[in-house]
Amino acid sequence: MNEWSANIENSYKINSKPLEIYFFIDPFCSDCWSLSPLLKKLQLEYGDYFTIKYVLCGQLSALNCKSKPDIPHFLQNKKCQEWKGISLQFSFTDEDAFTPHLAAISIKAAELQGKNAGIRFIQRLQELFFIENANITDINILRQCAKYVGLDLEEFTKDIYSTSAARAFQCDLKISAEMEVTEMPAMVFFNENIEDEGLKITGIYSYSIYVQILTEILEEYPKPAEIPPLEMFLKENPINETNDLALIYDKPVKHIERQMKKLQLQQKAKKIPAQSGNFWQYDPS
Repeated sequence: MNEWSANIENSYKINSKPLEIYFFIDPFCSDCWSLSPLLKKLQLEYGDYFTIKYVLCGQLSALNCKSKPDIPHFLQNKKCQEWKGISLQFSFTDEDAFTPHLAAISIKAAELQGKNAGIRFIQRLQELFFIENANITDINILRQCAKYVGLDLEEFTKDIYSTSAARAFQCDLKISAEMEVTEMPAMVFFNENIEDEGLKITGIYSYSIYVQILTEILEEYPKPAEIPPLEMFLKENPINETNDLALIYDKPVKHIERQMKKLQLQQKAKKIPAQSGNFWQYDPS
């Protein structure tokens, strides 16, 4: 059994969900940011059927590009390639303290405090970058981000400059290269049979496509869970674009606008104008 198969098998021993999704992203790429609401909706409705693992890609030049691309209307299915034994060398020093690599490594440092902590950190880091135009290559901004999502700040700061975080980032780059992930975002779906190849798709597609893929791999129609009421969702995801909430709740944009304006009148939410659209921040305090 090769190392890749062993990792997949160990993952299934830990959880009993029938599918695992490897989500390859550059967190600072606008395409990956655009996929966030689709992924949230998929997890809300079908999270009982899969676990998700975030894998960072190394194309961090996207830090210089914030334009929101058009969503393609076609689907490319590719079978995952076998590992080729490629070995990437990566090193990190204090001299990199104001580089894109620091932002990427900070994500791996956050993940050392747990999978969910890492996901919360990625989401907040993207908000800082895409909505607030913050300099997420600054260690002080990264520390603020860690504090915002409830991480142990002392551990986080220590881990950013640790070999553990650097090696975790190196491992992600190696997986991306050996899986031949050259476009982002990319998702690879694995089922319980570790002998089967994963199904890889790249780009952003309609929500129904992702549900169709789950159905085909499961060989049955998965039963969607009920999406929580809006305020309950906002408590866990306080910053959202109007269009994203409309997608998640299958409601017209005007309906969501009315709901958020009601919360605004109740002083539970405020509107945040941004280049990429109007966002709402939920704050009931």
